[in-house]
Order: sequence, then C-alpha cells, then structure tokens
Amino acid sequence: MRKVISFLTGAVFGTGLLISGMVDTAKVQGWLDVFGNWDPTLAFVMGGAIIPMAIAWRFTESRTPRYATAFPAKPDPRLGRNLVIGSVLFGMGWGLSGLCPGPAMASLSFNGLSGLTFFAAMLAGMWAAPPLKSRLEASNPA
Repeated sequence: MRKVISFLTGAVFGTGLLISGMVDTAKVQGWLDVFGNWDPTLAFVMGGAIIPMAIAWRFTESRTPRYATAFPAKPDPRLGRNLVIGSVLFGMGWGLSGLCPGPAMASLSFNGLSGLTFFAAMLAGMWAAPPLKSRLEASNPA
C-alpha cells in the first residue's frame, strides 16, 4: 500500500509541476529575474507548497502515520554551513538551467538533450556531494 500511495503522491506532484509551469525553464528564470522582466506567478506555487506543509507539521505533532512508522522530523531551523552551501549550489543550478530535481525528471520526456544533460549533471552532483562533504568536514570542522 505504501508504494501505491508513493506513486499517487508522485503523480500528483508531477501534475502540479506541469500545471504550475515549474517545468518551463523560461518561467522559472523569469521568476529569478527580479531586476528585469520579473514573473511573480511562481510565488503562488511556493505558497501553495509552504502553507499546506506548515499546517501539516502542526497536525502531525502528536500523531502516527497510517502507512509508516513515523513522520519525518522537522528540519533544523539553524542557519549553518551545510544549509548555506547547499542553498547556493541549488540556486546556481536553478538559476542557470531553470530546473530543479522534480522538474528535471519531468523534463526528461520533452526537453531533449538539454534536459538529459542537466539530469546527468544533477545526478553527478548528488553522487559527488557526500564524499565532498566528508572531506570538508574532516579538513575544517565547524
């Protein structure tokens, strides 16, 4: 049952990406172009994700999920090196390509070689990140 729910959740997420325009790289780059031809419509997409998640955190504090052992823990609210470095790298990739992981997967079906190239680079970055993080932490403890 958990796999069925995961599949349905992913399908709803992917449909939301398509409907909201998050797979349109020009629309995403327009959102990031605050000093040029700014497109504020993706603020509604972000609000549409942040607001329900904030409500969900409130309702799950003392509950147990039906199809899992526990809900994920809340993220650490502290601003640290890992968050800053990760945010900068994510923002650079998002700004340069107009894609983040979810839309990158969706774009594989229609974005041709450029979508495949970004997806391969994204996977390479995900593969390289853990050993790089370990080396950074070993050489320079926080």
